[in-house]
Amino acid sequence: MARMHSKKKGKSGSTHPLRTSTPQWEDISADEVVNLILDNAKKGHSPSMIGTILRDQHGIADVRLSTGKKIRQHLKENDLASELPDDLMNLITKAVLLRKHMELHPKDKHSFRGLKLSESKIRRLGKYYKRNGILDPKWIYDPVKARLLIK
Repeated sequence: MARMHSKKKGKSGSTHPLRTSTPQWEDISADEVVNLILDNAKKGHSPSMIGTILRDQHGIADVRLSTGKKIRQHLKENDLASELPDDLMNLITKAVLLRKHMELHPKDKHSFRGLKLSESKIRRLGKYYKRNGILDPKWIYDPVKARLLIK
């Protein structure tokens, strides 16, 4: 598959092994996994970071196989989910930092191009999330509001 903003091809991503049940070596119950998810969310970790912690520190290969739901679904049920998905939030953070850089260095054309590409990805991802009901249909990316959103 081709890259989005270059003419290069790029490598394909890795795939999870085909598995329909939890591994035999995983000895943690579903309730304990949910408690670990909620504890880490209360500490302020994002869903992707929670998945990494569960994998590296607790040996949980796949939360969805262990509990039947994804991490974000568990967080939504317990009102701990953020209003924006992780990937969108990371792109917004990148765009805000690039805008701050552009204020100090207005002639940096390479960073200006990176800002345009990042903001186009934000808008494209926003359309996807609105179409799938994850974001409010009235949500619009606004750089001024984004700056207030990022600390």
